[in-house]
Amino acid sequence: MAQKAGLKLAPAEPFSFDALTKMALERAGRPYAEPYRPAPKVTAAIDYEAHGKIRFRNDMAPFAEGPGGVYPVAFFHLGMYFQKSVKMHLVQDGQSREVLYSPDYFSMPGDSIARKLPSDSGFAGFRFHEANSRTDWRTQDWLAFLGASYFRAIGDLGQYGLSARGIAIDVAAPEPEEFPDFVAFWIQSAPAPDSPCIVHALLDGPSLSGAYRFEIRRTTGVIMDIEARLFLREDVHRFGVAPLTSMFWYGEYDRPQMIDWRPEIHDSDGLALWTGGGERIWRPLNNPKRVITSSFVDEDPRGFGLLQRDRSFEHYLDGVNYDLRPSLWVEPLGSWGKGAVQLVEIPTDDEIHDNIVAFWVPQKPAAAGTSFDMRYRLHWFADEPYPAKTVAQCVATRIGRGGEPGKPRPQGLRKFVVEFAGEVLQNLPKGAEPKPVVSASRGDLSYMFAEPIPRTDRWRMQFDLTALGTDPVELRGYIALDGKPLTETWMFQFHPTAT
Repeated sequence: MAQKAGLKLAPAEPFSFDALTKMALERAGRPYAEPYRPAPKVTAAIDYEAHGKIRFRNDMAPFAEGPGGVYPVAFFHLGMYFQKSVKMHLVQDGQSREVLYSPDYFSMPGDSIARKLPSDSGFAGFRFHEANSRTDWRTQDWLAFLGASYFRAIGDLGQYGLSARGIAIDVAAPEPEEFPDFVAFWIQSAPAPDSPCIVHALLDGPSLSGAYRFEIRRTTGVIMDIEARLFLREDVHRFGVAPLTSMFWYGEYDRPQMIDWRPEIHDSDGLALWTGGGERIWRPLNNPKRVITSSFVDEDPRGFGLLQRDRSFEHYLDGVNYDLRPSLWVEPLGSWGKGAVQLVEIPTDDEIHDNIVAFWVPQKPAAAGTSFDMRYRLHWFADEPYPAKTVAQCVATRIGRGGEPGKPRPQGLRKFVVEFAGEVLQNLPKGAEPKPVVSASRGDLSYMFAEPIPRTDRWRMQFDLTALGTDPVELRGYIALDGKPLTETWMFQFHPTAT
């Protein structure tokens, strides 16, 4: 392994995924021990501003020059929000060498409090930069692992947005949520642009330990094949596999009046599902008044994801590129059996908080002493990788006062207008009269019809709902012709206000 000048590496040791799996299994058999937190008072003082002034030196980056890899690696420094030490290893030809921490790897102000950290402090995480053949690689990265088991990648529109993580433990469960950590990484850069980077990670938390293998390809976006071998040392109430974490403050259908000048603010606007039975479902996201968990029971799902479908800049009008945020799709590899995709929506009053979580919960109990071997593929792109060809997609949800123009508008009556777009709607036979098929968990439906939207290639499904009280209403609908669905199924959880 070529050693970067100035980078301190430990002696080489053999490495394999099977050896990492054995390490995780043995770790799960012992009581949990917290990761090393060097000088907590010092790291707590490295706030957002101070951390932003600490930058890994490009001249120290592994794989910045050949041989050995195409994508340079940079390490993140510890700080207020990343206080746990994470071990880093470089892998080549089946041999790994630990990267030994030194403050010399980082440029920082002379009076930075980070200089008071001990010599064995370690790192917070790492990221891959663009290919070293690019002149701008020093300022452009495309994948980052940082904080607990969180990681994120850019999509084909060149922006970061939502995150994924290794596992979700007891999200919105009676027990406190647990955040296991990736405590060590083994990093192998791609030997050629069309080859994958291989990253291994050791996960550990109070309830479990696990070994992860990431096969990561930098294409127009990013594709990750992930295998997770997980071993439980404690019972887990809600065991979330392939978790996705995003932000939804408000959209076109629930913008609070006078709260912000921008029309919409979200990293993702809906949960898309492709069920084992082949149904396509679109569930627009909510920012509820209380924590809400929705469960979509399935067997061998074909995929699910948190997507950003609205790509119109005029719908955001900001400087942080919400219209370019990636969508993230989970594609199960192999049989996942019975279980449920669960969506957790958490109240938020600002865009700085991630308040949306989606994951798969296996039907198999997550009991102490059990193990799980899960394989799946993550697609970080602008759109879902396998769009439906036989049904149109939902592209907008709108809510207003119910009733007909020119007539009294009763209290508690809400109008829903759901827009769909797709070739199947553009190629309808002459004289065709599609009909909406809508149901509600409670309340009364009225004034229901479907029609083309003038001066567009869209159709809309429209109906009114009368629902008294404040309990949520589960709505479900699609447009059909002669009983055959023309659109994916729109599902929405409506929260009436007391009127």
